[in-house]
Amino acid sequence: MDLLSFIIIVFCLCVLIFLIYYFIRGAKGDISLARPVESRVDEYLDRRFQQMVEEWQLVSHPKLQQFKEQHYKEIENDEARLAELKKYESGMQTTMSNLEARLDTLEKELARKGSAKK
Repeated sequence: MDLLSFIIIVFCLCVLIFLIYYFIRGAKGDISLARPVESRVDEYLDRRFQQMVEEWQLVSHPKLQQFKEQHYKEIENDEARLAELKKYESGMQTTMSNLEARLDTLEKELARKGSAKK
């Protein structure tokens, strides 16, 4: 066995060991050998979800209730403004569609008049 074949065999073994380590590293649950990448993604998402749940529990319920009581009127005012803006937006969309239809009609009439004069 020459040096080149030895290096290739060692390299293949290192790659194989790395892949096995990568798929098993940090795994809490079962890793499906049929779908190893999907299993790893599922494991990551589960860990990330647990971290998010822990982060969200930083505020206690009494502090949250106190915040709601202090800012309740502001929140309601913001929601009322948002509802008004949505109503205005829908009215403006209707107006814009009507104006676009009228503009298309005028453009067609001008095109007909222009072709009739020639």
